[in-house]
Amino acid sequence: MEVQCRRSAAFDCMPQPAACCPDWMAGLPDALPLSRLSIPGTHDSLSLFGSRRLRCQSWGLEAQLAAGVRFLDVRCKLARGELHIYHLCTFQQASLRGVLRRTLRFLRAHPGEAVLMRIKEELPIFPRPGFAARLHRCLLEEGQGRVWCREEVPTLGQVRGKIVVLEALAREVLGIPYEQLSISDAWNVLSLERKWARARRHLERAAGGDPTTMHLTFCSGNGLFTCPEEVARFVNPRCYQHLRRRGGQPVRWGVVIMDFPGAGLLRLIVESNAPWASGHITAAPSTPTVPLRQPHGRGDRCRSRHSSTHCPRRCPSGRTLLPAPRLCRRTSAPVEQKRVSSSCWAPGNLHVTMV
Repeated sequence: MEVQCRRSAAFDCMPQPAACCPDWMAGLPDALPLSRLSIPGTHDSLSLFGSRRLRCQSWGLEAQLAAGVRFLDVRCKLARGELHIYHLCTFQQASLRGVLRRTLRFLRAHPGEAVLMRIKEELPIFPRPGFAARLHRCLLEEGQGRVWCREEVPTLGQVRGKIVVLEALAREVLGIPYEQLSISDAWNVLSLERKWARARRHLERAAGGDPTTMHLTFCSGNGLFTCPEEVARFVNPRCYQHLRRRGGQPVRWGVVIMDFPGAGLLRLIVESNAPWASGHITAAPSTPTVPLRQPHGRGDRCRSRHSSTHCPRRCPSGRTLLPAPRLCRRTSAPVEQKRVSSSCWAPGNLHVTMV
């Protein structure tokens, strides 16, 4: 009975996924822009430690990647000269260097895949002056030439075997600028029904919207009277049923970002890239899955690559381009910083839907 409560097709808080899908991008055409794909992702991807109000995932990084997750939401704080992974004030026993190395190790084993990685500073009262410079250095030293830090949305062929950075810095540009994407991230949940309604509307906007724009839908959330797991138990099954109604046909859902996703929900997102993505999913050993019950009520609840020896240049917008990874001075207004109480979290143009 406990297994049934902890795992379904849409929700999973077990330590390992019920199925693996490590190579689902390999069969997709090189010419496909990332903005035309349906991509499963996780919110606060390394948030494995802390209280129930803080934990957002139960699978480690390698398990998420093996299950088919291709969008990672990475939150860092600069401490003692290094970037460490945090959720609010809770250290997640990982560093950005380690996350980059582990992700690139997966990509070396699965060279047909690409991983989107949103990197942001976790809830600074004021942005740390050295954060952007340290991030730039970390990407240079650990990226091994396999990190996409350009502003334009690439095709899949351009970034196979690479990490694609989505940056959320206040003043600089390093990678695809996060605020230029189409994002639904109603993270502060007062009503579970309203949370799902907003996510559903953005999913439909992604399905019928501009194919050159990345859509990100966050299905995740937290709040004063709820927690990430409770939101996922409510939203994930509804997302599963919504996507299943159009199963078997190609639909661009954009980036769908979740807490505690189930293998069945990941599969629906991957297979919506039909006719190319199918048949790459295998059951994980000793991880029985439970059929999903119908959800009811709250309880279910510059275009050229720059080498390190190139001098800075000016891009057409007037921003300074530094050696790859590129770090530019932002001219647009930064996104307003979310204000979060200690009981809430703040998640992080793809269309991304957070459930």
